[in-house]
Amino acid sequence: MELSLAHPAIKAFMCGSFSGTCSTLLFQPLDLIKTRLQTLQSGVQPGSGRVGMMSVLLSVVRTEKLLGLWKGVSPSFARTIPGVGIYFSTYYSVKQHFFQDGSPGAVEAVLLGGGARMVAGVVMLPVTVIKTRFECGRYSYGSVTGALRSVCRTEGPAALFSGLTATLLRDVPFSGIYVMFYSQTKASLPKEISSSPSAPLANFSCGILAGVLASLITQPADVVKTHVQVNPQSLRTAEAIRIIYTDHGLQGFFRGAVPRSLRRTMMAAMAWTVYEQMMAHIGLKS
Repeated sequence: MELSLAHPAIKAFMCGSFSGTCSTLLFQPLDLIKTRLQTLQSGVQPGSGRVGMMSVLLSVVRTEKLLGLWKGVSPSFARTIPGVGIYFSTYYSVKQHFFQDGSPGAVEAVLLGGGARMVAGVVMLPVTVIKTRFECGRYSYGSVTGALRSVCRTEGPAALFSGLTATLLRDVPFSGIYVMFYSQTKASLPKEISSSPSAPLANFSCGILAGVLASLITQPADVVKTHVQVNPQSLRTAEAIRIIYTDHGLQGFFRGAVPRSLRRTMMAAMAWTVYEQMMAHIGLKS
């Protein structure tokens, strides 16, 4: 079936999947570095040198070669390509149903973005767990499907949904806050910019601003989510929060904030820009 004959929600899914593919391939190294920073052994001696983003980057390149920075890209693709597609198709369908005659306000944008992310987050959580384990360097899975079978066999299917609470506490507010700031800043642009050839660049800039704010607000939930998914048999969300605070204090909840903010901000900005341009190209209002 040709794309022109497809249901609008399917078109939105395809546009979202393509935008997610581009952004994932470019920014996977930042996600790997973020995960490594968050899963450093908590038994590091107090007063020892601070391990930062560049230290982890050089360590990965030295021990796993340059391609080691893309470790976990397969589960990232398995998660992002359908996940971003589900997100944008849900977002488009709900927006068309409730806001066909106008643009959502700030509160409506939060609910719209958060609701779409909740659907995608729950559906794709098993692959998210595998992706996190690939990136942390503690597991030696051979493939995504092999990892899924291994977890089900050794830990039970419930392990594939470890970190669900922390994931939703991270992703739902992130998407809601992001959509709110993104839609409001876009709406404030002069009409001559929105309709000019520089509109994609203006939209990308709005995405950068929205992404930075949303990333910083949801960073603590991301740290907790990573700890739970890497240690699902021994940690629950409340226990992970206690351990992080005991070992590292409040600053422990912002470990990996720089690479995550860079990645989430750039990925979201690129995904939304590509999505909106593709939707406009096929004649749909995003």
